[in-house]
Amino acid sequence: MLHGSAQLVHAAQRRRKFRIGQPSHETRRRGRVRGRPERFDQQHFKQSGHHDFARGAIGARFVADELDQRRQAALAAHVTDAGSIRRCAEEAGPIDALVNNAGVGLLAPLEGMAIASAREVFETNTLGTIAMTQAVLPQFRKRRSGVVVNVTSTVTLRPLPLLSVYTGSKAAVNAFTESLALELVPFDVRVRLVLPGRAPDTSFGDNARRLMADSVPDAYADFTQRIFDAVRDTATPVTHARDVAEAVWRAVTDPAAPMRIPAGADAVALSR
Repeated sequence: MLHGSAQLVHAAQRRRKFRIGQPSHETRRRGRVRGRPERFDQQHFKQSGHHDFARGAIGARFVADELDQRRQAALAAHVTDAGSIRRCAEEAGPIDALVNNAGVGLLAPLEGMAIASAREVFETNTLGTIAMTQAVLPQFRKRRSGVVVNVTSTVTLRPLPLLSVYTGSKAAVNAFTESLALELVPFDVRVRLVLPGRAPDTSFGDNARRLMADSVPDAYADFTQRIFDAVRDTATPVTHARDVAEAVWRAVTDPAAPMRIPAGADAVALSR
């Protein structure tokens, strides 16, 4: 189910049914690609009795039990488009949880970066998260029940080079989440953070290169290449898709889960 976009969880708790939707920033069958959700291990949720309900273009992925293949459908939700978010929320109906996981990566020196690229990162990673959250809060508040899980990154715990803009966008979500959690306590709505570590087996690197384009000045070329090589290294502990899935599952289902939940061996080490 869950890493790098926004997921909606269907409200039907009496039947123990969850619909977890994830408006990703990925186009699969229409539109142009403007970012990709980092990969989740859906098998973990299927083994827990939950099945993939829907996965949409730039869209929404939902996970629900007691659903068969014939009931799968796709809902589109572009996280930077207010109308798209509204339509997706209306089509999805009542939900139990939102997992914001839409993400655009950007690995490049700030000096040569186009401001348009930096703006896209913040519009997707930060404002997209805020907009998706705002869309589900009315029903959570009225029902006095619901969970919002925002997926950020351990780069907010340990600064890394070439990730200044990306780190800023995720750190903003951390601060937003912790403040929002306080204002939703009176309505019994929970808000949590999941912080994955470095995940070389996901599409993050390719995603980050898309915005990088020709933004590396010659003076940074050798340094940038060394960083790219380090990012692809799998000799040290890393984060896998299943690690993130398990962390998000805990955030959604465990009321006692801490505010910040690391996902992956490297993430756990950094959080100590």
